[in-house]
Amino acid sequence: MIVEAVVTTLSAEGDAHIAPMGVHALEQGLFGILPFRPSRTLDNLLATGCAVINYTDDARIFAGCLTGRRSWPLVPALKVHCVGLAQALSWDEVRVEGLDDDPVRPQFRARVVETRQIAPFKGLNRAVMAVVEGAILVSRLSMLPDDKIDREMEILASAVAKTAGPKESEAWEWIVHAVADFRANRGETS
Repeated sequence: MIVEAVVTTLSAEGDAHIAPMGVHALEQGLFGILPFRPSRTLDNLLATGCAVINYTDDARIFAGCLTGRRSWPLVPALKVHCVGLAQALSWDEVRVEGLDDDPVRPQFRARVVETRQIAPFKGLNRAVMAVVEGAILVSRLSMLPDDKIDREMEILASAVAKTAGPKESEAWEWIVHAVADFRANRGETS
């Protein structure tokens, strides 16, 4: 099973990095974290061997990290030398137990050493998931054909229009602008 979460890591120098990522639930208490090469998440996991897997219902964090908005409040983790999102509902602090190396996307096997419950989970509206899917599209703009992106964006826009609150609407606008900016930078119009 893949869980959409936000992974926070620290560099060897203590600089925080926030990255939305699908983490793989391998077994009870064990996750697979698969960052692409090159990436700061990969470098940080190699340097420190720990991370925090944050669970949030704030779609702006997913969209923001993929559209240049990476300044989210952070707080110290409890058991690992890392930080977690202040806006997380809960998180799992993990330590790397092993690495399956790969030239494109290595897999870190990371064991949960602490779970923190911060706020109650009260459910998601469809717009949150639409923004998360839109953020995934933004992360793959250079890999997917435009017609597929357009079809997906049209479907996702319907969910946003029907169910979004102010946070989801703001996050969706960031996604829409990211797609338009990508195409404009390629010399095309959206």
